Amino acid sequence: MDPAVLGTRLASSALVPALRKLIVQEGPGAGLTDRAVRLSGLVSFRGEKRTLTADDLLRLARRLVTAALDGPGEPPFPAAETEPVVHALADTLHALGDLAMDDVQAVRLGPTALARALRRAAPDPGLSADADLFLGTVTGWACDHILQFFTQRSTFVARTLVEQSRGQHELLAKTDELIRRTPPADAPDTAFERRYLSYVAERHRHLTIYGIDLRDAPERWPLEVAYLSLEATTTAPAGSFDDLPGAVAPARIRAEDAFDDDHDRVLLRGEAGSGKTTLIQWLAVTAADRVPFVLPLRTLVRAAALPAPADFLSSVGCPLTAPGGWAERVLGTGRALVLVDGLDEIPAADRHRVRDWVTSLIGAYAGNRWLLTSRPTAVRADWLADSGFREVLLPPMRGADVATFVRRWHTAADAGAYEGALLDALRTKRDLARLATNPLMCGLICALHRERRGYLPTGRKELYDAALSMLLTRRDRERGMAGVDLGEEAQLELLQHLAYALILSGRTEMSRDAAEAALERRLPSVASASPLGDAPAVLSALLLRSGLLRQPADGVVDFVHRTFQDYLGARHAVEGGLALPFVQRLADDPSGEDAIRMTVAHARPGERPALLRELLASGTPRLTLLALACLEHATTLAPEVRAEVERAAAALIPPRTVQDARALAEAGPLVLELLPGPEGLSDEEAHGVTVTASLLGAAEPSGALGVLRRFRAHPSLDVRRQLVGTWGRFDPAEYAREVLDHADREGLIAICDSAEQYPALRAMRPWAKVTFHGDHAPGDLSGAVPDPAAVTYLSLRQNTLLHSVRELTAFSSLTSVWLEDCPHTADLSPLADLPLTRIGLTGCGTVTGLDRLRSLERISFFDELPGTTLTDCLPADGPLKFLFLGDQTINHTGLRDLDQWPTLTTLSLGPLWTAPTARDWGYVAALPALTELYLNAIFFSDKFARSLAALPELPRVEVLRLASVNGRQDISALPPRLPGVRRLVLQTFPNTTIPVDHYARHFPDAEIVLDQR
Repeated sequence: MDPAVLGTRLASSALVPALRKLIVQEGPGAGLTDRAVRLSGLVSFRGEKRTLTADDLLRLARRLVTAALDGPGEPPFPAAETEPVVHALADTLHALGDLAMDDVQAVRLGPTALARALRRAAPDPGLSADADLFLGTVTGWACDHILQFFTQRSTFVARTLVEQSRGQHELLAKTDELIRRTPPADAPDTAFERRYLSYVAERHRHLTIYGIDLRDAPERWPLEVAYLSLEATTTAPAGSFDDLPGAVAPARIRAEDAFDDDHDRVLLRGEAGSGKTTLIQWLAVTAADRVPFVLPLRTLVRAAALPAPADFLSSVGCPLTAPGGWAERVLGTGRALVLVDGLDEIPAADRHRVRDWVTSLIGAYAGNRWLLTSRPTAVRADWLADSGFREVLLPPMRGADVATFVRRWHTAADAGAYEGALLDALRTKRDLARLATNPLMCGLICALHRERRGYLPTGRKELYDAALSMLLTRRDRERGMAGVDLGEEAQLELLQHLAYALILSGRTEMSRDAAEAALERRLPSVASASPLGDAPAVLSALLLRSGLLRQPADGVVDFVHRTFQDYLGARHAVEGGLALPFVQRLADDPSGEDAIRMTVAHARPGERPALLRELLASGTPRLTLLALACLEHATTLAPEVRAEVERAAAALIPPRTVQDARALAEAGPLVLELLPGPEGLSDEEAHGVTVTASLLGAAEPSGALGVLRRFRAHPSLDVRRQLVGTWGRFDPAEYAREVLDHADREGLIAICDSAEQYPALRAMRPWAKVTFHGDHAPGDLSGAVPDPAAVTYLSLRQNTLLHSVRELTAFSSLTSVWLEDCPHTADLSPLADLPLTRIGLTGCGTVTGLDRLRSLERISFFDELPGTTLTDCLPADGPLKFLFLGDQTINHTGLRDLDQWPTLTTLSLGPLWTAPTARDWGYVAALPALTELYLNAIFFSDKFARSLAALPELPRVEVLRLASVNGRQDISALPPRLPGVRRLVLQTFPNTTIPVDHYARHFPDAEIVLDQR
């Protein structure tokens, strides 16, 4: 939507004053004349002057969106995204109170930059590109008015003058430095720079949307129209849900925002066709305050030495001649954006040379921005860590991105009649969706779907066969090109020979001379190519017409995509009788997996057993699983060979334990295609499959989500807990929509680790149990759920912002509260208005008001209790049935007055710091309803020996739980004191074996239960 049109629709007499309500109205004498005011103190939905609630903010956002959409013309985004846009705008406006800046800084920043800052601070809404663009435009309009409100405050001008006076000296110093570093406007550098930036913009402002040029449509499209903003991740998750809270969710950013104030060096990883080179084009064209240098490595490494700055332009064929020393001056003043493309496209030996070259340039020229691109497996994870590079991954496209791409492709190709059918197929056919993971493959699928009038082949090999047929035989004919028709088979014969040579050399491109030499050797076998002439003429024809081969720079030849190189190289190996040595050569290289799979697909039935057994012979999980993956392509195979592969893989799939699942995940994303279930799996196997998929969520989120989605209705509690616990590794909205919202909630707690998950949590049907992990403003929590009254269990963990629990009363139906590591919590008495029956406190320091919670039936406490008796701090007149005391709890109170709770049936004593005395045990013996006793293993240590010896006879205790036992504790003192025990529960750690008989001898009449947790 045009910003001017949007502004006209929004600038009404009602909307602007409504927006003003975001800002606190100042009273007499408000503010200080010598200091600016933090934004958090100016917004009306935070702090002591709070007048707007989260619901009010949401209503305001809805009014703005509704007004913006009200009018003639095509809607700026799909109608189904209206509500997500409303919530995203509310979250964006709410982020105004979270920015670490004051009003003077905000005004100086300006509306556009402030809008960008708000978008970064708000949760990622997961919108389509069109909806995201609309959100940015509305946010910019709102920021324009918000800054106007700031400047109208009576204290703003005075504070601004003080700020200007204080910064005068610094401004003068910076001006002097700017004059020193910036050449005069009429200097040769400035004039050349204008020419160079114009050249870069023209050189990189177009790209090819794959497959569009099959009919009467342009081959290249403006970058600003065709560019699709993709998502990137900045970290990889560690561990599994079983390791939480140690797991780290990947941070998600827009790919073009990889640079920020804290990161000026980026290593961008992405699979072939994922958009790395297109992103480089976008960064080069949109570089506002930087001078871009686009340096493709496949071109640079042909020279004996990598270029110095003075040779940057000539090394990539730029026709402009720069003034002497211009590039060094640009780098020396920290104004350069150096974009180095294709680490994976050069031999491994050259990559070390590139690293030395880059690090030496960085050492010589500080303050510039540096971007290197690579396939994920080309260089190790810490390859440039010592040089301060931030690693960013371009993961496979998400569903929303794929849908946006498909819509844009069909619009550009004028093929709207096929758009809906293809979108439906991508949503419902998992195999097809798995292939549509990057822009190139999406374009290929769109083209095939249109060319076949809505029909698509199934399977990877069949898809490539169809694509090659389309490109090699129909492309020229439909474009009306005359001349010698080389034919599909002849083109394949020549192209696969080049592909095979590239694979064996470990490269993705070769010199034109080398390509001509390779063709010269092959031409005598391809008679139909003779009318074209010699090898240079044939190569020119392939470059011009095949659609598979290209010349990225003068004198260089490569395939448009590595996928086609692998496919054709494998075809050549099979036809030449070289399939087995080809597989042997590639087996140790993970990047050769696709070529191996295609080799099995092309191989004749009699050749496949040797290829598969070669993979099995290694005995490694990766190659064993690769052999299993190859079965998909082995349409004809001896049954005994298929059974042999399946037996070898059966030891790995499905994983039966968490340890097996972790080992399986190390084999890489290939595993996702092989994971079975849920049908036919035991609960343990189903759990193992979900753990494996969770661990692979960062590397292959689309495939991992596809696996986990199949288990969303699984009845096993362990499986469902795994599904909930891995939420943070995926796009919050998509994962919530596809998996979490379908799971049976019984026994589950929704774990919300970040504000980015708020909109997704709010969009789901209500959860009865919710955990917020981390620093979340208490006032924001009720707005993060669809219905606060539906929440009965609330847990806050590691929240340093929780100073008052009064905000929690918005959850009016709470029966259980757990506060962990909330060190500033003090008075709990406001919770007395809630129907609480359970509370747990640990790491909360000294709290008061617990005695006011008279409805409590269960209390778990780890912190030191104030007072000298239990009745000094616990609700003496409450119907208490369960009491857990651990750590420092009874340092001062002991168990004195415990007998004041005659309703207590269960007493659990954890790893206490202070041992109960004989007098304390007397209060225990006086409990008339006590039937269950829990004792931690610390009671069997020397420190607690005297306390255990003082334990009186407790004949009414029927259930005894011993926690953290390992089989070596001496429990002989317990049987005579607990003669009524009929059930003994032994709680130990997972995967720990303990001699149950050791305990059974002491309690021969009791049921023995092993509880591993």
